[in-house]
Amino acid sequence: MSQKSNSPAKKSLISWIFEFAGEKKGQYIVSVLFALMSVACGIAPYVIIARIVCQLLDGIRDWNLYLKECGIVAIFWLGNVLFHAISTSMSHIATFNLLGNIRMRMCEKLARLPLGTVLDMPSGSLKSTMIDRVDSMETTLAHIVPEYTSNIILSVVLIVYLFILNWKLGLTCLVTVPFGLIAMCLMFKDSARYFKNAIDKTKILNDTAVEYINGIEVIKAFGKSKSSYERFVTAAKDGSACFVEWMRSTIWPFTIAMVLMPSSLIGLLPIGGYLFWKGSVDASMFITIIIMAISAIQPLITAFSYHDDIAKAHVIFGEVGGIMCLSELDRPAKNVKEPADNSITLKNVHFSYKKGESKSQDSEKSTLEQREILHGISMSLPQGSYTALVGPSGSGKSTIARLIASLWDVDSGSVEIGGVNIKDLSLEEYNRRVAYVSQDNFLFDLSIRENIRLGRPDASDAEVEEIARQSGCYDFIMSLENGFETVVGGSGAHLSGGERQRIAIARAMMKNSPIVILDEATAYTDPENEAIIQRSVAKLVAGKTLIVIAHRLSTVKDADKLYVIKDGNIDSCGRHEELLAQGGLYKKMWEAHISAKDGE
Repeated sequence: MSQKSNSPAKKSLISWIFEFAGEKKGQYIVSVLFALMSVACGIAPYVIIARIVCQLLDGIRDWNLYLKECGIVAIFWLGNVLFHAISTSMSHIATFNLLGNIRMRMCEKLARLPLGTVLDMPSGSLKSTMIDRVDSMETTLAHIVPEYTSNIILSVVLIVYLFILNWKLGLTCLVTVPFGLIAMCLMFKDSARYFKNAIDKTKILNDTAVEYINGIEVIKAFGKSKSSYERFVTAAKDGSACFVEWMRSTIWPFTIAMVLMPSSLIGLLPIGGYLFWKGSVDASMFITIIIMAISAIQPLITAFSYHDDIAKAHVIFGEVGGIMCLSELDRPAKNVKEPADNSITLKNVHFSYKKGESKSQDSEKSTLEQREILHGISMSLPQGSYTALVGPSGSGKSTIARLIASLWDVDSGSVEIGGVNIKDLSLEEYNRRVAYVSQDNFLFDLSIRENIRLGRPDASDAEVEEIARQSGCYDFIMSLENGFETVVGGSGAHLSGGERQRIAIARAMMKNSPIVILDEATAYTDPENEAIIQRSVAKLVAGKTLIVIAHRLSTVKDADKLYVIKDGNIDSCGRHEELLAQGGLYKKMWEAHISAKDGE
């Protein structure tokens, strides 16, 4: 069954909330009930006060009665505080669970996306959406669900109650509401445009900040601090200016709305006074409606105050939904068929990087247009064989490796493992079978021991140390101050490029997969360490299907078979001696390589 997602559909905020709330949906519903009770307890004192005033007008002087009614007012006030605390506590618990579910599902989604799709997302923007913007919904969701719902319901109930008491006076209470609503509509008229502008400027600021921090070494080395910092300052100013512009555009409509909406007495007092003078309304009814009118509009204003937050939350959910609906690698949940062995076969593979994807290390992608990189590649790699892919930069070597590693899907043709199309294998099964080490490997900000253990999480300390010995990096690890407990820093920043590469190879070897792909895995190592790594890798991959991509031809001349890739096609293939005898591109590359080594 395919795991591809469909195009995102428009959903209401409540639909998004219940989609991500998981097992906490019930808590949201209960929080709304408690919120209703809280608001009801907040309004009940107005009803009692109105009754007390009427009783005083009727000349009742029973102070015990008034003391009892004041006690009831106090109980309702306590109920208001208590029910509000319970409601918000439950809604906050549900909201934190919801935000956690969003982030976990987004992370799981990214793991199922083609690598190119992920690389095409600026890291600053992705971080902004997953962390900052999702986090910004906490207050909104924790209060909107219970309070918005309860305030709307109780406002409607109170307005209906006013009309039941006296529909004429009930109507006068609402005379300013349409004008307030018009002002609020003017306030929200361009909110979508302003909010989108704010999002775009904030993303630019995040991307610029990430770029500035990541490139600080280059900036300092080439004396570009001023120009680079100016870009960041410009992005920061634009990021603040868009919010200032937004607030300025809404200040007057907002002020007018907040003045008019609560002014229910503007129509009620003169018209009610006239009706009282004419005898159409008695004093008790008039006073009761005045007090209820004051209490009826406030919940409505509170509900409307959440409109802006609702719009923001809906936009953020739209961003999350946009990521969640991206097309995934086309893989089944379980294997359709079990591979016969660990041989690899490519049959007439065509592949193009899609427009807008990020540039790869071999400069094989075009960010300007969609162009085909591989033009009908066919090759057979028997189980346990050692195969090398060589060729000029940009020829398509790394692309072939990434297709075999299932980081992308082919446009046409097929990649097969043991006679089974990899699209018929689950991602979990495929990841178990294949270990991939690229030129640019990522280390987590953990100890060296834990970074190596990521290859097999249940490995013991002794097994981690043994794989380090076999990988040829035990001695350099033990030379560090804290040995295997040395924390490598973000992205392995505390280690050199060669040291990071050796740890990444040890991690791949710990995985013990039957298929190993080394994509320029020794690019950052010096000749002495490269020889050590080559010998170590040779021992560790014995009996495995090994694919190596290298520019240094001397490191792969002993391969069982070399494929020479040129402009997305197979130029030639064979053993080292056979290719030299054939002449052509491989011989030219070898002679150039030997000349470069002789000149060192």
